[in-house]
Amino acid sequence: MNDHPNLEVMKRAVQAFREGDGATLAQVFSTDVVWHVPGTSSLAKDYRGQAEVFGFFGRLMELTGGTFALESLDMFANDRGGVFVDRVTAERNGRKLDVRLLLQVIIKDGQIVEGFDCFHQEHLWDAFWA
Repeated sequence: MNDHPNLEVMKRAVQAFREGDGATLAQVFSTDVVWHVPGTSSLAKDYRGQAEVFGFFGRLMELTGGTFALESLDMFANDRGGVFVDRVTAERNGRKLDVRLLLQVIIKDGQIVEGFDCFHQEHLWDAFWA
């Protein structure tokens, strides 16, 4: 059985993120993508457009000395988009991060147009970036 087309978009996006493949990221994210990051940390905000969203992704790597990592635990897709179930780990300033992320994405015409980060133990996410 073939995977849902939106699942293929999601797989391409996570692979491109891991590899730092900007060309593929630019293909799978719409130019006017919006990314919602919850919480109270300095990273919490709505990022608008590829430049801001990709800048946020780069900042995750920069602030963690490249240790920021996503372990995909599961992915689900339907005609509206999909959900990633991930384990997020990183190290920064002698601290370690290890939280679950449920990431909902809205996909239209084969591109991610919106993302909603939802962290289990959001207080740990916020404290890590303080």
